[in-house]
Amino acid sequence: MDKDHHHPATGKHHLISNFYLAEGFNKELHQILKQPDMKKYFLPTIIATAVAMICISCSKDSGTTTTTGTVTGTATVPDVFKKFNTNVAISSDGTYITIKSDGIPDHKSCYFATSDSRYQAYNGSNTAFSKNPNSIGTKSYTFKIPASPAVNSAHEATPLGPIGVSINGVPMYNQYAGPNTPLTNEVNSFDQYNGHPDQSSSYHYHVEPLYITGNNTKSALIGFLLDGFPVYGPLENGKTLVSSDLDAYHGHTGVTADYPNGIYHYHTTADAPYINGSGFYGTKGTVTQ
Repeated sequence: MDKDHHHPATGKHHLISNFYLAEGFNKELHQILKQPDMKKYFLPTIIATAVAMICISCSKDSGTTTTTGTVTGTATVPDVFKKFNTNVAISSDGTYITIKSDGIPDHKSCYFATSDSRYQAYNGSNTAFSKNPNSIGTKSYTFKIPASPAVNSAHEATPLGPIGVSINGVPMYNQYAGPNTPLTNEVNSFDQYNGHPDQSSSYHYHVEPLYITGNNTKSALIGFLLDGFPVYGPLENGKTLVSSDLDAYHGHTGVTADYPNGIYHYHTTADAPYINGSGFYGTKGTVTQ
């Protein structure tokens, strides 16, 4: 089509000629155009048909449209997922939102090797801090959470290990250090941003991730649990929430900045159970690593 643009004086005739040549009708076209009456009555129709067919051809050649950044997929990913860091890959098949992450925090920690530029000695406020013997390792997480979360009356108990994912790709764990073992002692190994690695080098948060709420706000989106419902910081409508303000699953239904029509959502609190209570509110998805 670029060649046609080089002949403005004969653009209409040239465009039509090229079109019908491709279709095997060039000879017949010239016979028609030689007749003044035919040209007068049929030329506009021929031009419109040629342009329409060429546009269809061009649209077929253009391929599929992909979104910018790390949000891709065959179905629309809700805008709220654009709040995830750019190193977190997000896609959707319409049924599940798939979130892929290496699990490495986007902040410094005393759990990186001392030779690593991301290492930072503990400088938090916990005078009882005691570093555990583990270190941060690279993972390959794939979280699949429902695209349309819904309540599940069974309220399945949360497992040990990842129960959700933060916007920086770091997993969230539940309120236990081990089977029915509270975090009483383990909290003393949390770094200055409230995370630490386990024996498998999986860095994670059991409580409010201070780097996220510190860089955003205390009411900011923190991430999503495996059931697809969002997790927010402890502040809502100017009030710092505690567990008694929430239901047994550590959440409630209401309007949020990301869901103006309202949605069930969890909150982090400074008191136990911190992120989630007596199980998932909805039907959980899956996580692999």
